Amino acid sequence: MCEPERKKNILRQQSSAERPNQRWISDVTCFKLGDHYFYICMITDLFSRRVIKYKISKKNNTQLITTTFKMAHKEPSPPPSGLIFHSDRGAQYTSHRFQQLLHEHHAKQSFSHPGKPHDNAVAESFFASLKKEELYRKALPSDRAFQASVA
Repeated sequence: MCEPERKKNILRQQSSAERPNQRWISDVTCFKLGDHYFYICMITDLFSRRVIKYKISKKNNTQLITTTFKMAHKEPSPPPSGLIFHSDRGAQYTSHRFQQLLHEHHAKQSFSHPGKPHDNAVAESFFASLKKEELYRKALPSDRAFQASVA
């Protein structure tokens, strides 16, 4: 395997795409329900602004990110080579395991600049809306109710 590329911002706040599966963005957010924390990882296609896949986990780890990517990569058909995958610089996204997965799928990795959430504004806005318009407005009595609310 070749040396990992430097953490570049290839996307440079370009929040659109000319065709499907050209540019994907991803982020993870945390939601506390009672004494439990839930982490939601989502991947969105910048062409349609549609969430391709998401996964909820009680752990914020590399497995959450890799599983979500693998699910998205199958749906509905694998993206062509040259996909740009943009995220923040979280440990899960910078892990060797995840970088290797992107390399295996011929995807280029792009990172937000440190401390610059606007570099991933679409993902940040999505999670802000999900929380304000859905999750914070409801009494969520159980894990199942939370998961149904996200779906």
